[in-house]
Amino acid sequence: MRLLRGMPLLAMLLALAGCATTIDRGNALREAQYAWSAAIRWGDFEGAWNLVDPALRAAHPMTELELARYKQVQISGYNDLGERAGEADAEREVLIHVVNRNTLVERQTRYSERWRYDPETRAWWNTSGLPDLWPAD
Repeated sequence: MRLLRGMPLLAMLLALAGCATTIDRGNALREAQYAWSAAIRWGDFEGAWNLVDPALRAAHPMTELELARYKQVQISGYNDLGERAGEADAEREVLIHVVNRNTLVERQTRYSERWRYDPETRAWWNTSGLPDLWPAD
């Protein structure tokens, strides 16, 4: 009988432990997204590249030409339009304001960030790569 009285308490503790994991994972996602958006906003595309999934970086390494292209632009705005987050993946839609350093013309482009949680490293990785700031018109 005494054992049965302790079961609800045990169930609550286990549920709370599961929530802590979810909260930690959510905080880690927000930190990764903040670091990503700050790197993009400040033109640190090499820093943002380090937040891209290592498997994607290995499969599609960034060339010097691609990096030089990113140096031709200045980001003047990075606005979150909405997001969806799950246990192991997340998506965020953003609007990026891009200024061409040569012509000083500003334009906007939408970008869909996709994120994957890696339980081994306890890190969120961007799986969509760097934003395409030159979409075909």
